[in-house]
Amino acid sequence: MSTDTFEKTSWSWQLSQFQQQVGEWIEYQFERFQGSLPRLSPGWKISPWLSNVLTFLFWLILALFLAVVLWRLWQEFSPYVYSWLFGGKDAFDAASKNRASDLSVALLLERSQEFYRQGNYREACRCLYLAILQHLHDTKLVPHKFSRTDGEYLQLLRSNVTPVQPYETLITIHERLCFGNAEILPENYQQCQQAYQEIVSQQV
Repeated sequence: MSTDTFEKTSWSWQLSQFQQQVGEWIEYQFERFQGSLPRLSPGWKISPWLSNVLTFLFWLILALFLAVVLWRLWQEFSPYVYSWLFGGKDAFDAASKNRASDLSVALLLERSQEFYRQGNYREACRCLYLAILQHLHDTKLVPHKFSRTDGEYLQLLRSNVTPVQPYETLITIHERLCFGNAEILPENYQQCQQAYQEIVSQQV
């Protein structure tokens, strides 16, 4: 068996090394501090239990700091993670269905009105969103790409389209459809409808 097959390092070993180095650093700082104490008060030393408490507090503060940093990162990037995990699949499925059924913008708008009359505002908004994607494809502004997420659509639109606000409205509501449990209300549909009209009027 060659030596290349042996593991040279591991996370647990690196973590134990880090803990040992931090422990040695803290111990060194305590010794330096205690070395200066005799000049102030001879015979006074930090007791072992206080040393343990301070070490525990150090690790607690470090853990809380890392937890806060990770929580902030999660809040910032979780929409992109969800889009990457689920949005790409939804976009792929929706685009595949559209291609298979050869759905035009006009047909999607008709279906949107139909769902709206039935009180199914969720599907009505989804049809408007798909109509916009089809419109972007038909005008060759942003051609279909099945793996493209809502976030990637917005990035492309921000660099190619002015104003981008109507697109943001439709895409934001679509993200709520896919990733949120919030109820879609008639007002949301009206927002989507207005955004769609603004987008189409820009192209005329």
